[in-house]
Amino acid sequence: MRVEIVSDVVCPWCYIGKRRFEAALALLAQEGITTDLTMTYRAFQLDPTAPLGPPTPVRDAYAKKFGGVDRADHILATVTNAAAAEGLEFRMDVALRANTLRAHRLLSYIGRVQPSSQGAVNEAIMRAYFTEGKDIADPATLVECASCTMLDHSTLTTVVTGENDEIERAVRDDVAWAAARDITAVPTFVVNDSLAVPGAQDAPTFARLMKKMIAR
Repeated sequence: MRVEIVSDVVCPWCYIGKRRFEAALALLAQEGITTDLTMTYRAFQLDPTAPLGPPTPVRDAYAKKFGGVDRADHILATVTNAAAAEGLEFRMDVALRANTLRAHRLLSYIGRVQPSSQGAVNEAIMRAYFTEGKDIADPATLVECASCTMLDHSTLTTVVTGENDEIERAVRDDVAWAAARDITAVPTFVVNDSLAVPGAQDAPTFARLMKKMIAR
C-alpha cells in the first residue's frame, strides 16, 4: 500500500494529521491488521510568498491574514490545543514565519536518496518550527534536521541552497501532481493513488478507511 501525504511543514493540521495517521496505524496493529506500507511526503506551499530573508513572528502573519491579533490568537490557541491532545507541544508564540521551498527541496532529495529517512526528517523540520522556534528557511537549521540521515553536510547544504534543476523540478512536479488531482488543501492523504483523504481526520476514521483499502 502506498500513501502519499501532500503537506507543508508549516501547516499545523499537517503535523496533527501526521500524528493521527500514525495513531491509526497503531490501532490497526493492535487488531492484528498489518500491511506493507510506503509513506511519501509530497510538497505543497501554503505561503509561497513568505520571504527567505530575516524571519518574522508567525503571530504577526496570522494577524495580517485573518483580520487582527485577537482572531490570530484564537486560531493559534485552537491548533495548539488540538496538537496537545495528540501529544504535540506547539509554541506558536515563538514560531517564525518561513518560506518552505528549501525544506521541500531537502525532503525531495531525501526521498530520492534515502527514502526510509524522509519521514524522520519531515518530523524534525516540523518540530523545529512548531516547538523549537527555529527558522526553517535557514540552511543550517535544515541540515541539522537531516542529521539522522548521516549524509554529508556540504551536500545537504548544496541541495538546500543550490541551483540543482533536478531537485527544483521534483518539487514543482509535486505541486503539479497535487493540482492534477484537485488537491487544494493540506494535509491530504492519497492511498494507492485512488483514495484521497482530506484533512486531519481522527485516528478511528483513518483506521476505518485504511481497513477498506486493505480489504480491496
